[in-house]
Amino acid sequence: MGWENKRCMVLDMDGTLYLGHLPITGAVDFVRRHWHDLDFFFLSNNTSKSPASYVHKLNSMGIPAHAKHILSPVVPLVEHLRAEGIFCVYPVGNADFQRDLRERMPELRLDEEGAQAVVLAYDTELTYHKLARSALLLQKSHVLFFATHPDMVCPSPEGPLPDVGSLIHLYAAATGRRPQKIFGKPDPAVLAPLWKTYARQEVVMVGDRLSTDKKLAENAGIDFFLVLSGEATREDLAREERQPTLVLEDLGQADAALR
Repeated sequence: MGWENKRCMVLDMDGTLYLGHLPITGAVDFVRRHWHDLDFFFLSNNTSKSPASYVHKLNSMGIPAHAKHILSPVVPLVEHLRAEGIFCVYPVGNADFQRDLRERMPELRLDEEGAQAVVLAYDTELTYHKLARSALLLQKSHVLFFATHPDMVCPSPEGPLPDVGSLIHLYAAATGRRPQKIFGKPDPAVLAPLWKTYARQEVVMVGDRLSTDKKLAENAGIDFFLVLSGEATREDLAREERQPTLVLEDLGQADAALR
């Protein structure tokens, strides 16, 4: 395949554009080189950072992104809360996540008292108090349970770190409860804003994870480029029945591979 019919590229961030605070140079250079040729959107399941934090991080790497370029699991989460008439939740999430939630849904109350649901995000400020209070809430059958995404680990330069998926297992062991709904990749609802502008054959997803990035592309019916700069390995790929459209060591190789 070539670039002829592609107008939009959705990029995972952790493991695709950077690892922790370290940019993946080839990938960043690719985005900067093609900024005026393609429409870029940036999508991470990592809800420990708000869109403003992501914009700042991308800008510091020389990528001229704005808030409109950031796709987030928080968008379908907020849509679901409103649709279900939920206006008070207990968040297990850091200050950045709570700020983002308040900005998107000003009418939402974040409180243990009167909580209609526990919302589990990637909480980089997690305390035992939060775990205990949320576990006690989940012992009440009328309190719903939502998670922003299913990732087991979050990549870092030192190795994988426990993410929401790991905590879901903790809650299952402690309370017997699992989330009624999990947002973010691979749920294609996270891409819904794109379909007002692009046909599916015009969009390609780029990421480093088979369980979320590749599965999202399959669920959404779009092409997928796997980069081996993060989680997935060629050994992992060999076990996949359905192969990606393209496999790259990192996104910086895309131009040569598609000539």
